[in-house]
Amino acid sequence: MMNYIWGGMLVIGIVYGVITGNMQAVTDAVLESSKEAVTLGISMLGIVAFWTGLMEVAGEAGVIESLTKLISPFMRFLFPKIPKGHRAWDSLSANFVANILGLGWAATPAGLRAMSDLEQLERERGNSEYTEPSANGIECCAARTASDEMCTFLVMNISSLQLIPVNIIAYRSQYGSANPAGIIAPAIAATFFSTVVAVVYCKIMDRERRV
Repeated sequence: MMNYIWGGMLVIGIVYGVITGNMQAVTDAVLESSKEAVTLGISMLGIVAFWTGLMEVAGEAGVIESLTKLISPFMRFLFPKIPKGHRAWDSLSANFVANILGLGWAATPAGLRAMSDLEQLERERGNSEYTEPSANGIECCAARTASDEMCTFLVMNISSLQLIPVNIIAYRSQYGSANPAGIIAPAIAATFFSTVVAVVYCKIMDRERRV
């Protein structure tokens, strides 16, 4: 759907530029935007490498494990039906910790692992929609319904509390902000309330599904 929206916007812009005689301006904007995108990508590459590496160092140093234990009561409150000791806890906790620290790039691999682990959990529960495919793939059900844990994880991942919005700080710095870190307090307030709303929403939906 987004492909159609963006494609439509591009076509409308080009057609409008041709009709109004501003095709040169459209061409200049395309070239300038392309140059800016490459420059931004190179600049962000260093930041991505730094914070992802820092996440790995923190993991080796035991910092992530300590933070995981710290948020474990909250995690058990969110996902009460996941068995203790299941491997999904590790990937879920790693994703939450990375998001809280504002390391969106480092959170993505953990998030993908978490979804895979939650899918495996559904197989272990005997959910027929998550049965392993046969050799010819015929027995595999094409349509799958997201489990309660998957829905909760997705909502929480989108609304996650961020103590240090690294991504936004990096973008503000790249575009010449006089105070790139000035966004920290508003970001904490905004993501705190979004997280509270997300938790309330997930619990309400869980209760409705049980009724």
